[in-house]
Amino acid sequence: MTKIILCAHQKGGVGKSTISLLLSISLSKFSRVAILDMDHQGSLMQLREQFQDFEISNSKLLLSNDLDYDIIIVDTPPYLSNELSQLIQIADLIIIPTKAGILDVLAISSTIDLIKQEKMESKALIVLNMIKPKTTLTKDIMESLEPFKIEVAKTKISDLVAFTRSAALRSVSYNSKAQAQLNCLTQEILTRLL
Repeated sequence: MTKIILCAHQKGGVGKSTISLLLSISLSKFSRVAILDMDHQGSLMQLREQFQDFEISNSKLLLSNDLDYDIIIVDTPPYLSNELSQLIQIADLIIIPTKAGILDVLAISSTIDLIKQEKMESKALIVLNMIKPKTTLTKDIMESLEPFKIEVAKTKISDLVAFTRSAALRSVSYNSKAQAQLNCLTQEILTRLL
């Protein structure tokens, strides 16, 4: 049965599209994967010709049960819409990428409120993205996320150029630190899905 991973956060620039793409690259090595690009910017749709190992589409027909995918990753727009509630209801896992910044954490509350309204907290996972190494900010942000009572991924994605370049190079394998982080996040996500 197809697993739906929803990548959602009401704030733009937190890495929803990048995380969706990176996970698709990683998961497509052993699964049939598709990305549903629901962001009106269509950033991932612009890349669809570059990736042959998985499909990138903006058609909601991708979510029909007739299609033959193991995993569909839904990249959502940076605002709350009526569709987001419906997507939360069908999701097997809801990834909430957020940067380690005060404004990003403040913005996360609306997304989490919607997840709680749908009683899907147990399927939500906050992923700290674009982490600055050797700062105490990450610890501060972790503490500020505690009141939300949503699990935070053990794997934190660093602010590495390799992740930014991954769309152009179709891989992060040339950077061992980036590849190790992606592998750990992929494993964490697979563990949550099973």
